[in-house]
Order: sequence, then structure tokens, then C-alpha cells
Amino acid sequence: MIHLTRSLFEDPHPLVYLGLLLLCGYTGGRIANHLKAPRVSGYIVTGMLLSPSLLGVFNEQVVREELTLITDIALSVIAFSIGGVLAMRKMKRLGRQIVWITLIQALAAFALTTLVIGSIFPVLHGGSPGSSTPFTGVFLPMALVIGAISAATAPAATLAIVHEYKARGPLTTILLGVVALDDGVTIFLYAFTISLAKALITPGSLSWQTMVLSPALHVLIAMALGGVVGLGLRGLIRFVPHRTGMLVVAVGSVFLTAGLAIGLEASPLLANMMLGFMVVNFVRHSHDVFGVVENVEEPIFAMFFTLAGAHLDLTVIQTAGWLALLITLGRFAGKLGGSRLGARISHAPPAVGKYLGLGLLPTAGVTVGLVLLAKNAFGTSDVGEVMVSGVLGSVIINELLAPFLVRFGLIKAGEIHPT
Repeated sequence: MIHLTRSLFEDPHPLVYLGLLLLCGYTGGRIANHLKAPRVSGYIVTGMLLSPSLLGVFNEQVVREELTLITDIALSVIAFSIGGVLAMRKMKRLGRQIVWITLIQALAAFALTTLVIGSIFPVLHGGSPGSSTPFTGVFLPMALVIGAISAATAPAATLAIVHEYKARGPLTTILLGVVALDDGVTIFLYAFTISLAKALITPGSLSWQTMVLSPALHVLIAMALGGVVGLGLRGLIRFVPHRTGMLVVAVGSVFLTAGLAIGLEASPLLANMMLGFMVVNFVRHSHDVFGVVENVEEPIFAMFFTLAGAHLDLTVIQTAGWLALLITLGRFAGKLGGSRLGARISHAPPAVGKYLGLGLLPTAGVTVGLVLLAKNAFGTSDVGEVMVSGVLGSVIINELLAPFLVRFGLIKAGEIHPT
């Protein structure tokens, strides 16, 4: 009996940890809602408390090895949902304003965040931006990857505020269009920058092939794979009359696409985004397909964000704290300045240029997932740990501040009325 008890507490089955992720994450999310904060903040903070650095409920092996499949699953579902908002009939109505603003603000966030981290963080970390060895092999790859990730906008907080306050008007319309496209642009940026980062980390491997040809090939493979599975799903879904069956077929297709993409060393995110695009544009009753997938998102996200918080490493928290601040500042500047420039170029209404950037500040799902994937590119180096902790810190800052800024922007634009 003593042996069984010791085995239970010293080496629990992975299902024990899955149960804890769900139950503790749910509790943290409810507490966050009670405090008027987003659920995702509650998930992440709960994970931090359970991390090896604090309460130690989860050990290093569980967090970094045994439960990594949760990250792949959650990101695949997120990418599929992102593809689902790219309906061509809607795209035609979005107009040039949304396209211009989306591209310029995403690229501005990428460029400014990369510049801020690449120029300031090496100095804070004890290095020098001018020293070629650590900069090109460590700091520059990290800056590029974080810059790409920082282009993302979490739609959940923005949509929740728009729906809660029943916002209506040109700013709201353009904001929702930009939010729908933003994560797609981010996934493309990440696919290219992670290939470039890997080439920089490995001395002597940098060439025009690694910078351009290899990333482009991986993007094409991923999109082709998603397209092929999407065509197969189009044919199969006709024989699935019930919503329960649709859930099985849809989730199975998402997992299959992700697994094949990983096996082909292509981006599972791009592949599933393409799968979602195919479903929303070429599958009958596509709203039912996305509806059943949405029903299982909450438990997946609870596990995913709680696990993400468990990656907290207090041994790097001082360095990561500076990094989180730099990420937040660079991203804020890029989103605000880029949306203002995009609005001016596309001749959007003045209120859009002034306040749209505030609606693009929330960040969570894609950002967290991509940094967990990117960590593997840095191998056993502690830079990966610093990067994850820094990005998680910036997400917490954003998720606590951004909802209030989104509401402020909509109020100033006259599209909701304060209560």
C-alpha cells in the first residue's frame, strides 16, 4: 500500500496532469472573470503557480516533454479557426482599407519589435549588438522570431468587448476585419522567420536558399497539404448527416493535417489555416463544421494556456522581465503607428486612424503557441527559456491592459457609450 501511494505521488500518470490542467485552469479562469480580467489571464497565472519554479505541481519533464502534444493540438485548432474567417465572399466586402491596415500594422509590429529587442536587449543581457558571435547566433534569431510573433492579435478580447457593448460603426467594422486577417499574416511571418532563425543559429548554413527558397517551399507544401485534405473533407462531409459526426470528421482532419505537415517539416499552422480556408469556401454547411469545433475549444484552450503558464522559469525572470517590457513597447508602437499609417494610406475615416490601434493590442493564443514551438529552435540554450518567459510576461501585460484600451478606443470613436 505504501509503495502504491509513493508511486501515485512521485510518478503520476499523464492523465493526472491533464485533469489538473483542466480543473485548475477552469478555476483560474473563473477567478479571472470575477476580477473582470480575461479568462486567458487566469489560465496563464494558474499555470505559473503550478510551474516547477513555484508550487512544483508540474515537473520539468512533464511540462517540456510529456504534454507537448497539447500545444500541437491547440495550435492546430486555432489555425483551422483562423482559416475559417477567410471566406472569399467576405473578403470581397472587406475593402482595401482593411487589407492595407492589416499588412502595414502587422509589418510595423514585426519591424519595431525586432528592432527594439535586437538593439536594446543584448546590452541589457550583458552582450553588445555589435559583437557578431552572440548577436547573429542568439540575439538576432530571437529578435526575428519574437518580432514575427508580436504581429499577432488575439481576437477573443476584442470580440468580447464589441459584443458586450454592442459596438457599431466604421471603426468596429474595420477592426473586426483586421483582427480576422491578422493572425494569418503572423503565421506567414513566423514560417519565414523561424527558418531564417534556424539558419542563423547554425553557423555556415546561411544562404539565399535558407533565407528564401526553403521557407517558400515549406509554405507551399503546407498550403498544398491543407488544400488536399480540404478537398477530401469536402467529399467526405456529404456522408456525415449529424453534428456529432461532423465533429469527429473535422477534428480528425485537423489532426491528420497537422501530423502530416510535421512529418514533412512544413508548418502545421499554415496547413490547418489552408484547411479552414477550404472548408469555409468549398464545403456545404461549413458553419456547422466550425460550430462543432468551437464547442470543444474551451477545454483545449484551458489546458493549453495553463500549460503555457507552467513554462515560467524564475531563474530567468529578471532577464525575461526586461524582455517582456521591450516586447510590449515595441509591439504597442508598431500596432498604433502602423494602423495609423495604414488608415492614412487607405483614406479610412479619421477615427479609424486615431483609435483602431488600441483594438489590436490584445495578444494570447497564436503568440503563446508560436513561442512554445520556436523554443525548440534554440536547443538546450537558456535563451529559449528567456524567450518563452519574456513572451508570457508580455502576454500577461497585454491581457490585463488591452481590454480597457479597446473599450476606451471604441468610446472615443463614438461607437459605444460608457455606462
